[in-house]
Amino acid sequence: MRSITAMVVVQIATAVLNILFKLAMEDGMNPSVLVAYRLLFATLFMLPLSFIFQRKRKPEFTWSLMLLALLSGLLGVVIPSILTIAGLALTSATFTSAAAVLTPLITFIFAALLRMESVRLGSSVGLAKVFGTLFGVGGALVFIFYRGKEIHLWSTHINLVSQPRDASTTTHHISVFGALLVFGGNISISLWFLLQVKISKKFGGPYWNATLMNMMGGIVAMIVALCWKRDLYEWRLGWNIRLLTIAYAAIVISGMVVAVNAWCVESRGPLFVSVFSPIGLVIVALVGSFLLDETLHIGSIIGTVIIVGGLYLVLWGKNKEMKSILTINSSDHIETNKTSKDITLNTLPPRLSINVP
Repeated sequence: MRSITAMVVVQIATAVLNILFKLAMEDGMNPSVLVAYRLLFATLFMLPLSFIFQRKRKPEFTWSLMLLALLSGLLGVVIPSILTIAGLALTSATFTSAAAVLTPLITFIFAALLRMESVRLGSSVGLAKVFGTLFGVGGALVFIFYRGKEIHLWSTHINLVSQPRDASTTTHHISVFGALLVFGGNISISLWFLLQVKISKKFGGPYWNATLMNMMGGIVAMIVALCWKRDLYEWRLGWNIRLLTIAYAAIVISGMVVAVNAWCVESRGPLFVSVFSPIGLVIVALVGSFLLDETLHIGSIIGTVIIVGGLYLVLWGKNKEMKSILTINSSDHIETNKTSKDITLNTLPPRLSINVP
């Protein structure tokens, strides 16, 4: 029950982040400046936690480790954050959350192409993975291109967006370019997942991994932001939505959510964490329609259902595959022990072996 409660809280926190990102973009904040500040704050927050909770697992800071941290920071935070935030300004918070559900499916595609994941089209597991991926892609296309009838959930609407916008930017019928930016961010995160399979153990622990990733990514993001926006006025922070968004993203998401996710993955497995991702999508859709005046349509509902169905189909196939592997490994372990016992009995002298059960 604690794991379930923790993951629901994580999804609520992530949904709130998408809403804050949308409000910060509408306030005129530059995406590169927002990412640079977020990673800087996240590094300052995570570094003390790393020394407190994982002092004994501190890695050796070599040039090769820092280069891996730089690559991890680029793929894991800099590229996806800039692309997603820029795409969020051209789409909606609901679409961005729906596209994030596609990340496990995109990861499976790259893992299959790199032969890190088996497909096996002749089995039910392989077919579930393939059709689940196709459903996810199809659901995203429905979300983008099909509008349908409007759905009004509330009798009154509160629009926190200060700038007037036309109907095309307040609905799920979003620009293709914005959708491509969001998908580009998801692809970068998927590549980061595959990279973590190879290098995560070299960082000592999840806290140090997040700290080094944020630090190296923050350096790159700061350079990019300074080249992009040299006007110091763009870097000014006050007691407004910009500071709230940066602090929330750094402390809650990069700090607390990272720790909770790491605990749930360690205790319940990665599939358990992935199952809860649609909850954040539902929360963003409801809050976005109420606070951001994002009109829902039949197309967005149908596309979301197809995406979530494809995700659960892939997760079902992966879960069944993992159980099969565990069963085979358990059988091999029992057979190995039995063979080892038989060999030991056969090597005993006859006078002793008759007394051994």
